[in-house]
Amino acid sequence: MVSIDQFRNKLDALVREEKRLAREAADQAKREEEQAALAEAKLEMLNEKVPTNQEKVLSIIPYLFPLMDGLAYGRFLLSDEGVMSNPIVAAIGALYLLYRSIPFSGFIAFFALNFLGGNPSLNRLIRFNMQQAIFVDIALFFPGLLGGLLGAVGITKNLPQAFTVLSTDAIFASLLLVLGYCTVSSLLGFEPDKIPLISNNVKDRMPTIDMFDDEGRFIPRQDREGESQDDKKD
Repeated sequence: MVSIDQFRNKLDALVREEKRLAREAADQAKREEEQAALAEAKLEMLNEKVPTNQEKVLSIIPYLFPLMDGLAYGRFLLSDEGVMSNPIVAAIGALYLLYRSIPFSGFIAFFALNFLGGNPSLNRLIRFNMQQAIFVDIALFFPGLLGGLLGAVGITKNLPQAFTVLSTDAIFASLLLVLGYCTVSSLLGFEPDKIPLISNNVKDRMPTIDMFDDEGRFIPRQDREGESQDDKKD
């Protein structure tokens, strides 16, 4: 009888253990399913899908912003009659006149790109290019600032006109090279993230999956940093 009772107890224990393992397996599967659903929901909120052809084309439009602001550096190259007869240059010139006819067009474009670039529902390529266009435009400010400072101390007065023309043309050519790279890369569906200094700063500003909480709500970077600091204090 003792051996039968021991066998029955051992059998009951094995049954209970199997039930416990089955419950744990079911709970683990449920948690994994919930995590997968949450991850998929976050990905839907943060559009990082492969861009469509339409999105590729839309992603290059933001670069018109730095192009319009940078045309002043191309005044020597674009003043040639042969260049002005080019239909593409003529179209850009007409667009430039329209751009300048709008009061505070630069500020409007800046804030529009900055606002839309933070919209996670837009494709990542579009958002990335919006932010990068802002940084490229900001970079155009520094050559003008440097020229103004050199002019204020009288250094540029002694420089030959050819130097001014060459340096201005070099800035414009560099701008066209950057915008050309961004345009080609974007139309091919690749993120143009190889611009020194600028692209790394853009990447740091791009929303990531960890910016969403477990309920799928978007938490700005500054709020997450504040919560992290509060947790460390606690």
